[in-house]
Amino acid sequence: MKRDFLRIKDLTRDEIYKIFDITKKLKNQRKKNRIFPVLKGLSIGLLFTKPSTRTRVSFEVAIYELGGNSIYLSGETTQISRGETVKDTAKVLSRYIDGLIIRTYEQEEVEEFAKWSNFPVINALTDLLHPCQVLADFFTIYEKKGTLKNIKITYIGDGNNVCHSLILGADLLGIEIRISCPEKYMPSEKILKQVENKNLVKIDTNPERFIQDADVIYTDTWVSMGDEKEAEERKKIFKSYQVNRKLLESTKKDFIFMHCLPAHRGWEVEDEIIDGKNSVVFDQAENRLHTQKALLCFLYHKL
Repeated sequence: MKRDFLRIKDLTRDEIYKIFDITKKLKNQRKKNRIFPVLKGLSIGLLFTKPSTRTRVSFEVAIYELGGNSIYLSGETTQISRGETVKDTAKVLSRYIDGLIIRTYEQEEVEEFAKWSNFPVINALTDLLHPCQVLADFFTIYEKKGTLKNIKITYIGDGNNVCHSLILGADLLGIEIRISCPEKYMPSEKILKQVENKNLVKIDTNPERFIQDADVIYTDTWVSMGDEKEAEERKKIFKSYQVNRKLLESTKKDFIFMHCLPAHRGWEVEDEIIDGKNSVVFDQAENRLHTQKALLCFLYHKL
């Protein structure tokens, strides 16, 4: 039976740890030999209607190193841009390829593709969720801290798609997550209603509220794709939510700083923090490759 990955809760806690085990194996194996052809003979499409650096490159390299073939499909160059339905496109692609990775605006579009495709569909980002990113994030925390037990994550900034997926992932894994956002930019109620362990999620407007005992401090851009017209307004509203040396004066010495990138340096984070000794942002970015390789192996029942 085919498996899709449209949200982090499409996996169980045990399955996430299984993917982490595969990730460690593939990451270590890559140092000796980058090619591990478990997807030999498979062609996987990447349908992107949003710009991308890390997501596109990490998935294309992942597919190549697993022995598969990737086909990049820009949204503007497909017939969907001229009105063809997702249903028709999905049914046609099902005759050609063995999987589809989608980066788009509407979560409903990804779900519609999954409904009509006979191959695994992976959500590589929508305006609502970013499950591939947080799969790598939780692996990075696990790698750096050695455990996910008793970990406290503090997220500061916009209650966006990354924030949503962090909340759902923390709920699934039993991790306490605290969110500091301006009132107007809180996480979606639609997402908060999906949280089963309500006591694990705390939300406040004060950026200093959850700093002192945080094991992980996470921020993201204040201006996501599609929000560019609000850039200056958002910059004023989020100014006090910048992760800087002053904000972090009372933190634990061994906290790790995370950012999914791209970063607007000087906006949501100072250079001193993102380039500092507590920052793991580039390890975090690298782990996109390793966890996505493991995810592909899992969805195609390899390893």
